[in-house]
Amino acid sequence: MLCVLKVLTVPGPDVTSDVSVIYRSWAQVLASGSFPVGDVTWQYPPGAALAVLSPGLLPFLTYPHAFFALLLAADAAVLALLVRAGRRPGRRPAGAWVWIAGVALLGPTGYARYDLMVTAVAVAALCAAARRPRLAGALIACGALLKVWPVLLLCGAPLRGRRARALWGGAVVCGAALTLGFALAAPGAFAFLTAQRDRGTEVESLGALVLHVARHFGLPGEVVLRYGSMEFVGPLVPQVSAVATVLTAVALGWLVWWRLRSGLRAAPRPAVWCDAAFTAVLLATVTSRVISPQYLLWPVGLGAVCLTVRASRQTLPVALVLAATGLTCWEFPLWFDRVVASDAPGVAVLLLRNALLLWAALLAARRLWRTTVRSAADGEAPADGSGGPPAPETAPAPGPGPGAAAERPSAPPQPPGARAPGHSPVRSARA
Repeated sequence: MLCVLKVLTVPGPDVTSDVSVIYRSWAQVLASGSFPVGDVTWQYPPGAALAVLSPGLLPFLTYPHAFFALLLAADAAVLALLVRAGRRPGRRPAGAWVWIAGVALLGPTGYARYDLMVTAVAVAALCAAARRPRLAGALIACGALLKVWPVLLLCGAPLRGRRARALWGGAVVCGAALTLGFALAAPGAFAFLTAQRDRGTEVESLGALVLHVARHFGLPGEVVLRYGSMEFVGPLVPQVSAVATVLTAVALGWLVWWRLRSGLRAAPRPAVWCDAAFTAVLLATVTSRVISPQYLLWPVGLGAVCLTVRASRQTLPVALVLAATGLTCWEFPLWFDRVVASDAPGVAVLLLRNALLLWAALLAARRLWRTTVRSAADGEAPADGSGGPPAPETAPAPGPGPGAAAERPSAPPQPPGARAPGHSPVRSARA
């Protein structure tokens, strides 16, 4: 908060310009009754209008200050949810510490974009999934209309049963109502569906590393400001962007394949649901053509929810995400000029950051597969808690009858006052 209020100065570009310039101009257009469809930087679902207009709730503050205050409130709300979730039976408080560390490691960028609000909605949805599925479904629909990616929380959702009907019913009803409301409220609500089509490869993405290295070998190419971010233009850019799109499709296909093989039908265990959401968001982030710094808040928030559940297997992937978040603050805003120039130190930091994200995504997917598909194949309890393999049969104990006495060995006679063999007064009292 001190950084975005300019009390403390952080080297590099001003991360608050998006709020003070772009968000404020969007708010003026939205207040006039239309979506900013003529602005190429507007590439968001219609629900983003609520986040952009939210500073109007604090009219006694300037637009940037009101926006930062609301993000501070959202940050505190996420922390409160994680602390409360960590105190339930079978939970642990580690998730709250993950959130504290993740937001701090990202630096001022976390308070200079509206992604923290979206992450707060996603965290609230996962925390409510076990006890209030209808509310969780409604929150997932709200998050998807804010920035699409929260729809991936449904990867581990149940497909049948009372809880599934409540969850999917809440999501469908809330999503349909909000979509109809936005469509009737102003024109251009769904222009975002084609706004991402012409985007290239952003300089911080995984595919951009190929272009950074190519520039060192003399391949012509430059970085320009397009669609609100710094992107590569020149040779190889269309091919790299196409490969990224294919990898995203492969990642989504793997998630579908995992769901089919895992056999999840009824309500899955909380650990499986949280781990699936965390893995899905990580895979989508790593394979994207754009990895903006604020995107790291997504896996940080979902990873924090995972670590509130003791049965979660994502501890190491979450730790890798935290390390990548710290490197993200290093490459933006501290060394962003070096990244844009494809300078060796800047590219090295970016390479390490992306390698950690890729490692975390692959490891999370492997652990999710092993705790669901492989566990079911090995005869362990299913991930949806519907039961386990039948218990081995044992020989029945001899019951009363003429043969029972013969099968039991007779104890030798004891003198008066003696204890039977193996008798313990302490064990008898405990029994």
